[in-house]
Amino acid sequence: MSTEMYTVSSSPHIHSKDSIQGIMRDVLIALLPATLVGIWVFKFHALIVVLLSVASCIGAEALWQKLTHQKITVNDYSAAVTGLLLALNLPPTVPFWLPIVGGAFAIIIAKQLFGGLGQNFINPALAARAFLLASWPVQMTTWTIDGVTTATPLGILKEGSGALPSITDLILGNVGGCIGETSVIALLIGGVYLIYKKVISIRIPATFIGTVLILTWILGRDGMFYSNAIYEIFTGGLFLGAFFMATDYASSPVTIKGQYIMGLGCGIITTVIRLYGGYPEGVSYSILIMNLAVPLIDRYTQPRIFGEVKK
Repeated sequence: MSTEMYTVSSSPHIHSKDSIQGIMRDVLIALLPATLVGIWVFKFHALIVVLLSVASCIGAEALWQKLTHQKITVNDYSAAVTGLLLALNLPPTVPFWLPIVGGAFAIIIAKQLFGGLGQNFINPALAARAFLLASWPVQMTTWTIDGVTTATPLGILKEGSGALPSITDLILGNVGGCIGETSVIALLIGGVYLIYKKVISIRIPATFIGTVLILTWILGRDGMFYSNAIYEIFTGGLFLGAFFMATDYASSPVTIKGQYIMGLGCGIITTVIRLYGGYPEGVSYSILIMNLAVPLIDRYTQPRIFGEVKK
């Protein structure tokens, strides 16, 4: 009689060819069009910000894991993804020390202190952006294009004065704003790539963008109902947040119903902040707020267990 012992892990026993490295590589590929457009629009300074942000995140993760005697896992590309997302959420002319500080905060405070990859309950890049915005608001809200200080389209809409860029400029990226939020077409190409590769589903992005579209069209601005909602969804970081940050595996719901709730909640909060808050943009804060609700959402939207009998 054989006495050979086997180690059996918990179900489900499903084999998948996906890996963390492969998924993160796909995300980097998907972010490449928006990154290239941002560098093309904002020139050399934006390139340095991107490189410093990515290097800071990779360096912070390697250093933390070395100091805490963990296996160094920077080759899974997750730190690089965080660094690139952070860079794309920064103005192009921030001081060079700012992405370094932000990268360290994203990795050490928002990720590693909560257990590392998969254990963070909020998106690290957005957490770092919120930290930087609260700490250095002037540097984080100074926008330029072609070396000239300008306002973002959402800022112009909020103030009610100034010439708005055309929709063509919004699509191509020839507007002021963060490095990665300028070109809608570049972000859409990346989002479609992620959906095609089945890295993400369309549920959260479609619900998020659709909610902002409908609510903005109905509510309008300054009491003027039925505003140009198409223009509004093309401005700011809506597409960047909807496709690349609200869909983060660790901080978004795993259930199908939960993903629709996530997108709906993000859309409502974004619209409320944009139309009635003191800040022109609300995408980052809407995602962070909904990140906090994810455990509750998953708890109440989990499917019924097979064979379960109600008490």
